[in-house]
Amino acid sequence: MGRRSEINYLDYIPKRNDDYVWKINENDKVVVSVTWTGFYHRFAQKVFKKPESSHIELDEFGSFIWLQIDGKKTIFDISQIAEEKFGEKIYPLIERMIQFFEILKEHKFVTLKENHLHA
Repeated sequence: MGRRSEINYLDYIPKRNDDYVWKINENDKVVVSVTWTGFYHRFAQKVFKKPESSHIELDEFGSFIWLQIDGKKTIFDISQIAEEKFGEKIYPLIERMIQFFEILKEHKFVTLKENHLHA
């Protein structure tokens, strides 16, 4: 049963959230900027001197995967491209891909849409 859910997950097509600004830094890593908004964030910025935004630098694998997200490739497609580039260094591939995309989705960096071609 676990394998079936992995297959379904791999069929999803990730799309980057356009609300987040990102760039490639001098170390060739993707840096995603998150601006903190809302009453509690503004309060914390004033009272506790919290920053207005955070900058999250992805590692080598995360940066490569982020750059593959084009709104057309499935997570499976991206995993195949990553395996071609990194080989065994990225293993366990499927588990890492699923975990990475779950984190991106949880933090609203990406949305996942079903690929109706495989449904």
